[in-house]
Amino acid sequence: MENIQIVNCVALEKLKQLIADKKQEVKIIDVRDREEFDQQHIPGAMNISISELELVNKLFDKADIIITACGKGGGRSTKAAEKLNEMGFKNSNWLCGGTFGWYEIQIQ
Repeated sequence: MENIQIVNCVALEKLKQLIADKKQEVKIIDVRDREEFDQQHIPGAMNISISELELVNKLFDKADIIITACGKGGGRSTKAAEKLNEMGFKNSNWLCGGTFGWYEIQIQ
């Protein structure tokens, strides 16, 4: 039986911690449409839609930490993280609360 990693939700505070730690770079992929991304996105995030996820094979190493994000978190970002996991990116997870949540905690 193939060993498949469970894709998890990464809390907003945990992502902030990973980014601040700087021991290993975290890749943030915003999987929303370009128009949504242009309106607001997490600083440093790349915009790669779910239909273009194959590009990740050329851009990142399989060992990279990849966090997928969408608007609210849990819809498109979950599907994208699962697809990345299937492609061999075993450190791919999705962001709880998504981009909207990121900006909510920035305000508080």
